[in-house]
Amino acid sequence: MLAAAGIASITLLPQDATGTARLDTPRAVVAPSVAAAADVPIPAPVPGLSSATVPAPAAAMPPAEVPRLQASSPVRVQIPTIGVTSPVIELGLERNGSMEVPDGAYPVGWYDGSPTPGQLGPAVLAGHVDWEGEPGAFYGLRELVPGDTVVIARADGSVATFRVDRIEDYSKDDFPTEQVYGDIDHAGLRLITCGGAFDEDTGEYLDNVVVYASFTGG
Repeated sequence: MLAAAGIASITLLPQDATGTARLDTPRAVVAPSVAAAADVPIPAPVPGLSSATVPAPAAAMPPAEVPRLQASSPVRVQIPTIGVTSPVIELGLERNGSMEVPDGAYPVGWYDGSPTPGQLGPAVLAGHVDWEGEPGAFYGLRELVPGDTVVIARADGSVATFRVDRIEDYSKDDFPTEQVYGDIDHAGLRLITCGGAFDEDTGEYLDNVVVYASFTGG
């Protein structure tokens, strides 16, 4: 069952100012209804997150000798095992404090309030699972397995490579916000989309798929 937009809403919780990895955190992204999306030129819904905060162990750390990269925005993401190649746009904050969203099946969006890929902390990329009945950029995300590679080209000409550590499926009522968006002590990557069953009554997927990956080199 593919939704018209295939996405729900994002809620992020403020982080403590104890490190340098975290920037501004959007209060929430609330998905517009299908009717609203058709009537006004605003971005379509984004892979949603619940506001629940469920602390959990951090993702596995990469080898300590792997040097982290300086800041540089991502411009393209490739996931060879599922055939994904997409430009990456920056997602900032709306005036109401919500996060901007990609406005179609492609491209993928990077939240510019998170570290850039290869820096200390969790770089966050979000993509649609589907859009108007067609597969979105992250449609095959749930098919990844530990050990798969994610390659991100950066604006400075460098490349950040990540190894998939694990793939989780969370109910939106039990989403571990801190685990996904919170500070970590290594360079990590989070890929987020919707998953699970599609609720025809609410127009939302019931789950989120989150891929956790660790930086392996530039």
